[in-house]
Amino acid sequence: MRPALIVIDMQQGSFTAASPRHDTAGLVQRLNRLATAVRGAGGLVVFVQHDGPEGDPHHPDAPGWHLLADLEVRDGDVVVRKTACDSFLGTTLDRVLADNRIERLIVTGCATDYCVDTTVRSALARGIPTLVPSDGHTTADRPHLPAAKIIEHHNAVWADFIAPGGPATVCPCAEVPLT
Repeated sequence: MRPALIVIDMQQGSFTAASPRHDTAGLVQRLNRLATAVRGAGGLVVFVQHDGPEGDPHHPDAPGWHLLADLEVRDGDVVVRKTACDSFLGTTLDRVLADNRIERLIVTGCATDYCVDTTVRSALARGIPTLVPSDGHTTADRPHLPAAKIIEHHNAVWADFIAPGGPATVCPCAEVPLT
């Protein structure tokens, strides 16, 4: 089954001193290794970038719209732009997956409790076999819960999610099966 690695909102505007993310440097290293492995296995790497409104740090004309500098983007990778938490809603993602004969997704990125969660649920609702690396997504501490607990909670929910194709598979980046 040909995989696509979906890397959501790993943009400069999401990773600032005002909004520190859990284990950013480690996450970027893991995503770069996973992207290299997916490409080597004949899969596709898709970077999803949020287009915020005028004045938003994710506005396409703002410096925050750009991907993190340490993220390795290669020729052949695809960029999909979105305006909502769901990477499928109003985007070209469905078409990109169909055109590239993608049969399963590996969903990663930022933020666990917003765009990653919404995209995982949307993929599962479409019946797409979905894997979420347990250490492949991040978020910031929230007033009610630290980032590590938010990540832990979402990993548990996705692994037990009721959907047409079953729940998501959840495992560490280093254990993601590519065949």
